[in-house]
Amino acid sequence: MYRNQKLLEACREIPCQLCGAEDGTVVAAHSNQLKDGKGRGLKAHDYRVASLCFKCHTEIDQGKEMNQALKFELWDLAHRKTIGELFERGFIKC
Repeated sequence: MYRNQKLLEACREIPCQLCGAEDGTVVAAHSNQLKDGKGRGLKAHDYRVASLCFKCHTEIDQGKEMNQALKFELWDLAHRKTIGELFERGFIKC
C-alpha cells in the first residue's frame, strides 16, 4: 500500500476541488473505490486522493443525496483536478 504523508499534507494547501472552499477543512479524501485499493478497514493508496472540504467529503462519503455512481464521478473529477493543481503549484514534480 502506497503511503506519502507529504502528499496528504500538500492536499490541505489547495482549495476544495469541488466547491472551491478554503475554509480550513480541506483534506486529502481517499477514494472509496475497490479498484483504488480500498478495502474493509483499508484506505486506498495515498496517490488516489482528492482535496475536499469537510462538506464535500462528507457528502461523497456518507451523503444520501447522490447515488454511488454520481459520488464516484464527482470524486474522480476532484481527483483529476487535485493532481493537476498539485503539479501546477510544484507540490508534485517529475
